[in-house]
Parts: sequence; C-alpha cells; structure tokens
Amino acid sequence: MCGITGYIGREEAVFVLLDSLKKLEYRGYDSAGIAILHEGTVTVRKTKGQIRALEEKLKNERIRGTAGIGHTRWATHGEPSDVNSHPQTGASDRIAVVHNGIIENYLRLKEWLQAREVVFKSETDTEVIAHLIDYYYRQGQGLLKAVQNTLKRLEGSYALAIAAADYPDRIIAARKDNPLVIGLGKDENLVASDIPALLAHTREVIYMEEGELAVLYRDHVELLNSQGDHIVRSPLHVDWDAEAAEKGGYAHFMLKEIHDQAKALSDTLRPRIKAGDITFDEFDFEEFCGNARRIVITACGTAWHAAMVAKYAFEYFARIPVEVDIASEYRYRNPVAQENDLFIVISQSGETADTLAAMRLAKKGGNRVLAITNVVGSTLAREADLVLFTLAGPEIAVASTKAFTTQLMCLYLLAVKLGKLRSRIDDTEYRACIEDLRRIPSQAEKLLSTQDLIQRFASRQFNKHKVFFMGRQFDYAISLESALKLKEISYTHSEAFAAGELKHGPIALVDTHTLVVAIATQTALFDKIVSNIRETSARGASSLVISWEGERLFESVADEVFTIPKTRDCFSPLLSIIPAQLFAYYCSIQRGNNPDKPRNLAKSVTVE
Repeated sequence: MCGITGYIGREEAVFVLLDSLKKLEYRGYDSAGIAILHEGTVTVRKTKGQIRALEEKLKNERIRGTAGIGHTRWATHGEPSDVNSHPQTGASDRIAVVHNGIIENYLRLKEWLQAREVVFKSETDTEVIAHLIDYYYRQGQGLLKAVQNTLKRLEGSYALAIAAADYPDRIIAARKDNPLVIGLGKDENLVASDIPALLAHTREVIYMEEGELAVLYRDHVELLNSQGDHIVRSPLHVDWDAEAAEKGGYAHFMLKEIHDQAKALSDTLRPRIKAGDITFDEFDFEEFCGNARRIVITACGTAWHAAMVAKYAFEYFARIPVEVDIASEYRYRNPVAQENDLFIVISQSGETADTLAAMRLAKKGGNRVLAITNVVGSTLAREADLVLFTLAGPEIAVASTKAFTTQLMCLYLLAVKLGKLRSRIDDTEYRACIEDLRRIPSQAEKLLSTQDLIQRFASRQFNKHKVFFMGRQFDYAISLESALKLKEISYTHSEAFAAGELKHGPIALVDTHTLVVAIATQTALFDKIVSNIRETSARGASSLVISWEGERLFESVADEVFTIPKTRDCFSPLLSIIPAQLFAYYCSIQRGNNPDKPRNLAKSVTVE
C-alpha cells in the first residue's frame, strides 16, 4: 500500500525520486508527489493520477536540490485528489511528510490542533502528522525532538519520511507496522518502502525494525530505537534482480499477496477495535443497522463468496434473516425491496459493473446502501450511502486473496457488532469474539509457515482431471471460493457443493481421476464429513481434509490432512481459505501457468 522514497546525496533529487517511485508502481497508487530541499526552502509538487502526470507537471520547471522525499499514494482518507496527495506540509509549509499506514486517532489530534488555530487543507490523516511536527518545532524543539514527540502521540501504523527546510542536510524516517528499508550508497543514502526503489543506487541495505527512527545524511545514517538510543546494525547485501525485488523476493505477486494476508487482516481489524469495542468511524452503526429487519447482500465472484460467509455469520450472531444474491441476477430479477432492509454491496475494485447496477437498483427502491470495497474514490465508494474500506492495499495478481480475507474481516466485525446491538450475544461472548478476531492475523502468519506441506501435496495431485470441494455451513461457503481459485489459475475443472448434496448428483462424477477436498471446521458435523469422505474414497477418489490443529478424526479416512490453528468454528473461513489459496497457486505453477495473469480474466470486471 503506497510507496515512499527519500534521497540525500550528490545527484539532482527530482530525477532520483521519480525513478525510484516508478520502481514502486507495482504497489498500486492513485496519486504521486515529491518535496525537494534547496537553499532554505522545501518545494512540493504533487498530483492526482500516474507518475507521468507528475513528470508532465515538472517538465517546464527546474527544481534544484540534492535531497528530498517522494510518495505514491493509495487513498485511505479522502478521495484521490491533488490536495490529498502526499507530501503533506505543516502550517509553516517548511516541513513535509510522506506517510504509509493509518493514524487511528487522527480525528482527536486534528481537533486538538484546530483548537490551537491550525488550519487544515486536506482530508488526510497524514496532514495531522505534518502539523504536529511543525507545532512542536515552532515551540523551540529541534526537528528530531519534534518528530519524536509527534510519534509518541500517534496511534496506528506508519512509515514516514520527513524533510524540513531548515535542515537541508538530512532526511528523517520512522516506522511502526509498515516497512521501510535504508539504502547505503557512496556519498548518498536513500530510504524506501521496498527494495526496488534502491537498486539503481546500492545493494547494501538496512531493514528498519519496529519502532525505529533513522536520520539520513549524505555520508552516514544514524539509527535510533524508540527510546532514542543509537543502534549499530550491519547492512545486508541484496542480490535479487529488479523483477524479483518488486515481488519482495516471492516468485509471483499472488504468492506475495497470500503472505500479505496476516498484515492486511491486522490493518483491517486494528482501527476498528478500540477499548475492547468494535467501532466504525466511517458511520453511525446503530443508526444505520439498528432498525434492520433483513439483510440483503449482493456481489460477484470472490466477493459473492464473502457474502455467502456473511450470511451464515449474520444469522449466527444477530439472528437476522439474510438474502444473498449474485449481482448479475439481482439486477434482472425484479427483486422485492422491504422497508428497513440493510443492503450491503461488496466489490474489491469498486468498479464491478453488475454490482454497481445492483446498488443503483437498490437505491432506486428506497434502500440505504453500505458498500465494502478496497478502493477509495471508486464509483462504488462515491455512490453508496456509507462505505467500509477493507484496507487490504493494492492487489496486483488477478486472482483475489487478501482482498477476500479482509472483506471477511469487515463482515465479521459487522455481524458481531450487530449481534451485540440486538442483544443476541452478551457482553462476555462479545468480548470473547473480539479477542478471537484479534488472534486471527498471528494465526494466519503461523499457518503460512506450513506452505511446504501444501506445495508437496500439489506436486502429487496437480494432474487430477477433476477436483471437488465440499463442506457444510461456513465450510460450504469457503468450498465455493476454493474451487474458484483453483479453476481461475490452474485451469483445472473444479466445483464445490454442500457436502450433504454429494449423493444428490455429484457422486456420479467421482472416480480415480478425482480429488475431493473436504473442508471440515464445523465440529458438530464432523461425523457427517467422515461419511462423505468414505463414500468418495470407495469410488477411487483421492481425498484431502482441511481441519483443526490437533484433530485426529480424519487421519484414518483421508489421504492427507492439512491443519489450521484453532479458533471458533464460525471464524474458520478466515484461516481455512489460506491452504486452498496455496494449493491453487502451486497447482498453477506445476501446470506451467502464470498465476498472476490467468487467461481470459481481468482484475476488475467493468462490463457485463
């Protein structure tokens, strides 16, 4: 999400920063900007759109200076625009800041600053940081001290690069929960959010650790911990090529994005849990949801599968009826709108044509619409009454992974909160659910460390003619998404069905060329799944079970068992999808496909 770069050295900083930002374009962005230090000034140029638009803006303007910072922004606060682009500046326009991450308490800090007559220009949380540093600096503190005092007040996540007109000999960088890497050159030093931005200048790097702050000079770098103590750390030598560096060392963007999920889930969850309560700063939850008698959810593809999980979640926690429709069906079937329907639309891109049409139909019928999307400034975000952003960051691979799991996280937060609002779960259960959701990111990280097991299994099973996924309740919904992932990128015939439907037709297709994947996390139905597996094994099919860590019931009936960390049964989709994503990825590789760009598919389906 977003790209940061900073440079101090011998060369013209404008050209270094623009070149570095181009190396970060793969991260996805909607605006770009730079700030250059020269002769006691800081010159900021920024624009909505691509880096080429920024270059065009700079074409007839020579901005000299050998130090500066740059940014490509993926909007999270405020729509994509020139004024919301980074860098953001403080009240004196002499301190510039670029920022990746989310400042959770920015509204409180903004009010505090406004009470001291600070005037804001943008809608961003980043501008708060610039004004705070500027405020402390104008109180007589040095730049470093002003930055340190500002960091103490920030809640949330950040990677920062800071330039000040009065300090043209240095760039300051800091990180918390968002990556930054320092590049050590000869008479020049750099900082960036990822290695590709550094490779044209150096292959000697220092990865900044959590809570650290760095001061970059032309001839050296000072590294400090959160207490302000100096740190000495030896640099690492990077031998990746540029293409591998863009993917963070992963072979493909899809694999990188599968591994990004632990952080993406944390980023989506953390701003919405405050003082042990689920809160949505984006809208008044009780006003919007309190009178709902029915929930209607519409989406397409992977987002529709998230909606299927949500149906079970809302009915489980809030005991409210839920209708889920494929958007292309909803828009054409003359649906019945009811008073006090809670209408939810889901789209990763916010530009899915059928989903937009369904939303417009719902609004025409008098429904208020809550949109769940990953893209600030998208059509869906602009036209919906309310928006909940997934905060997954850009997805480059066509097949969705982290966008899906962050959609699930948003939907679970809504379901649990509605259950509490409707008094369907008590305070004890509510707090327990929140704690279980808090643990999901670390459990996902643990699960991803077992990918070698899945890779080996895929190497034995990738040539199966047919793959059937089955499960019950929440597991059925995840079976649908698992089958879609496999067919999207490996081109294997795969389909999913509710396990109880096995004998109602699908079993006729089961033979020795079939792999059956049973997702089994609904503990009360384990015996049913065992019977289903035996029925398919008796007809020559190979079998895989995805179930809980420590569960041994399936070892005697399945050919292979993958386990996931234990959480409550209803939250299992957040974890059980990860082995299925990895299986699809490795089957694609075994078949010689490019999993990032599957044939005939597009990332955003903007036509019918």
